[in-house]
Amino acid sequence: MKNYIYDIYGRAKSIIEPVYLRNQSDRTKAVLAVVVVCFFWGTTWLASKKGVQYMPALQLSGLRQFLAGSFFLGYFFIKGFKLPTRDQFIQFGWMSLLMIVINNGFSTWSMKYIPSGLGAVIGAASPLWIAILSTFVFKETKLNTMTIIGLLLGIGGILIIFSDYLQDLFNTNFSVGIILNLVASVTWAFGTIFTVKNAKHVNPYFSLGWQMFLGGIVLLVVAWFSGQYTPLHSTGTEVWYSILYLVFVGSIITYSAFIYALKRLPAQQVSVYAYINPIVAVIVGALLNNEKLTIIIAAGTLVTILGIYLVNTGFKRKAKVDDE
Repeated sequence: MKNYIYDIYGRAKSIIEPVYLRNQSDRTKAVLAVVVVCFFWGTTWLASKKGVQYMPALQLSGLRQFLAGSFFLGYFFIKGFKLPTRDQFIQFGWMSLLMIVINNGFSTWSMKYIPSGLGAVIGAASPLWIAILSTFVFKETKLNTMTIIGLLLGIGGILIIFSDYLQDLFNTNFSVGIILNLVASVTWAFGTIFTVKNAKHVNPYFSLGWQMFLGGIVLLVVAWFSGQYTPLHSTGTEVWYSILYLVFVGSIITYSAFIYALKRLPAQQVSVYAYINPIVAVIVGALLNNEKLTIIIAAGTLVTILGIYLVNTGFKRKAKVDDE
């Protein structure tokens, strides 16, 4: 799952100040935690791709989020966290709608129709949408030269990838998958902006647990009433491999590693995962699921990631100038 922390690490620093490490051993552990995040979050796209072959996508996404959210909340309740206030609960609700129900639900749904690597690249392009929305819709910032170059490269990289899928675009199912993934990506961008503007000072991972839990319930209810639901007793073991992988590896282990690293390293170092995940997803999809990987797709992926990096760097430089 792509969570809302993805591109707002500057804001996250005000909530969770990185604790700089006292010895090399701790630093090594933190770096290894970043490696875990970089690799395993990239593999969740293929896990979702495998899962939707045996279970309706919204049900799969709902089960993943409900189970992972339950584990997170169980941990926090053991630690003595209290139930959220009414205002916090409302906040968690609308964040869950954007980040879990629409973003994760639609991106998982898209895996039924498009390659997992392609979905990961489109999903990773959310910072491009943040730049466009922040500038032209919310009018809260202006584009600098580096951001403009990044936008052009990011969009150009995606077009390069699509040039290798021109024939597939005439396939209705493929087009539906692309639309679902684009909607998920844009929704994540909206959710990120709204989170930065409106989120109260609350532990972001306690918030994340509630988002997963509430979003999982909504997704399961929607799956049930829409008929996109398979009785659990009639599902095979294959889908449970995907669910268990997504819950324990994709959510619990990887998020725990992310928290560990973010508390012990500068957030800018931890954020490198955002650029590596799509590469991992493309390679893993090709190796384990026989997805197409050509020079054009590889080049387009690298150009897109470079564009995303420049957009993020441009925004950080502008924020630094504005603060001076």
